[in-house]
Amino acid sequence: MDTSVETIQSRVIEIIAEQAVLEPSDVTLDSTLEELGIDSLGLVESIFAIEEAFDISVPFNANAPQESDFDITSVASILKGIEKLVAEQHG
Repeated sequence: MDTSVETIQSRVIEIIAEQAVLEPSDVTLDSTLEELGIDSLGLVESIFAIEEAFDISVPFNANAPQESDFDITSVASILKGIEKLVAEQHG
């Protein structure tokens, strides 16, 4: 599995774009999920897709997102969290 930062970034953006029914080029690092029109269900589906794509477990509680260690405030913060998890779990 290619776990380079570029690959992770492009795949995560593809997943988020798919949930938002947008083109990946419409998703910027500064975008928030709210701006992209992704609701809580879309977020959960995105997290599942990301976990499957990278064979990782994301420490995210959909029932209490503010209590999670996983920062979902923007696409950039999500990417940072995914990159860290991939590095930890695939060393």
